[in-house]
Amino acid sequence: MKTLILYSTRDGQTREIATRLGAELKVSGLESDILNLHDNASIHWADYDRVVLGASIRYGHFHRSVSAFIQKHLQQLNNLPSAFFSVNLVARKPEKNTPETNSYTRKFLLNSPWHPDCCAVFAGALRYPRYGWLDKFMIRLIMKMTDGETDTSKEVVYTDWQQVSFFAVEIAQLGSKQQA
Repeated sequence: MKTLILYSTRDGQTREIATRLGAELKVSGLESDILNLHDNASIHWADYDRVVLGASIRYGHFHRSVSAFIQKHLQQLNNLPSAFFSVNLVARKPEKNTPETNSYTRKFLLNSPWHPDCCAVFAGALRYPRYGWLDKFMIRLIMKMTDGETDTSKEVVYTDWQQVSFFAVEIAQLGSKQQA
């Protein structure tokens, strides 16, 4: 059996975190498939004994396909041991990097019909040179208001890779759910 790791990314950092989780699980002796949620590939749920879903925030929201995916596959998500991780720049601040203290993740978990067994919040990456002019302007404005990096020539990765490794251990320890 394998772990299914799904991700929704805007600029690639959530994919990088999903890939790192897969590599960490492999070290623990667990196989995984890593799939982009937006590719709408057919999922053979019977091949998996756990599922992980990661999604990034842009302008305060997850991509709408995340909620659509959860609605479509709610039964499978709730029947398997599962984990969720959020990626956002707010989490670069230590007081905003847990599911309880990160407003985006807390709101998502409160409103979602899916109830993952474990959750994490990771700081994302700031990639000014890769953004279009509007995103560059808006993100710089947001960063200025929140005392973040405003030099648009820079790329800054805020992700705490040790935190990602700890989450992989938590995922590896997820047990099977009892069928009701």
